[in-house]
Amino acid sequence: MKHVVTLVLVTLLLTTVGILSVVAAGQEEERPQEVELLYVEWEGEIAATYVAQVVLEEMGYDVTITAVDAGPMWSGIAAGDADGMLSAWLPHTHSAYREETAGRVEELSPVLEGARIGLMVPTYVEIDSIEQLNEHADRFGNEIIGIEPGAGIMRATEEAIEQYDLTNMSLVESSDAAMQSALAEAYNNEEWIVVTGWTPHPKEGRHELKYLEDPLLVYGEVEYVAAIVRAGLKDDMPEVYQFLDNFYWEVEDFADLMEWNAEGNEYENAKRWVEENRDIVDRWIP
Repeated sequence: MKHVVTLVLVTLLLTTVGILSVVAAGQEEERPQEVELLYVEWEGEIAATYVAQVVLEEMGYDVTITAVDAGPMWSGIAAGDADGMLSAWLPHTHSAYREETAGRVEELSPVLEGARIGLMVPTYVEIDSIEQLNEHADRFGNEIIGIEPGAGIMRATEEAIEQYDLTNMSLVESSDAAMQSALAEAYNNEEWIVVTGWTPHPKEGRHELKYLEDPLLVYGEVEYVAAIVRAGLKDDMPEVYQFLDNFYWEVEDFADLMEWNAEGNEYENAKRWVEENRDIVDRWIP
């Protein structure tokens, strides 16, 4: 009798272990896949990345987004430390990074077309070309107000200073927020100021600005913003790959979102934008 009881208990124990193993395996299978996106803190890229996070979460993924400088963004994806980004300015601004990571990243479709970079001044400033900066340097305080060091536009501006022999001007390292603050203060006082500029950017909706002509094409011509992913993403997460490849919008689609983000709460703003723009979002989802 004792042997029978022991046998029954052992059978029950093995059955229980088997059931728990199946449950554990099921729980493991149901755990959301993790996706990590990198981005640079430019308004258009902030907007795109938060919107991508919200949509991917709706698709069932566990999404982490991380703000970094342009160099670490490209190298991080090339090393496989992150899955992708929606922040590649091409063919000019990030050309050096694309060359450095060739063969280790994959370029997908454009996220945005008609992008541009260069030096911008308020429309009341009485010059129209980068070539004229030297002779009016004192009106600008001998400074070009830039953003974070290492950004593609900062590299281009350093080249512009050399190519145009702007010996009377120096490039000030700053941040996008600090640059906007300096621009707003100068604009309100109708003072002369020159800043690193790009399109799309909400400052164009707040102030009347113009690009200085760039006859040497140091800043290139019209650009596009593309999605970049790590090698192997298509095989590992084909749905994420296809979503990032499908992600495309026009400046007018997210102009309001950039303005909302000026007050913070980017994640909640992205959720609001997704709810109000389901027709666009539906085109992205595989």
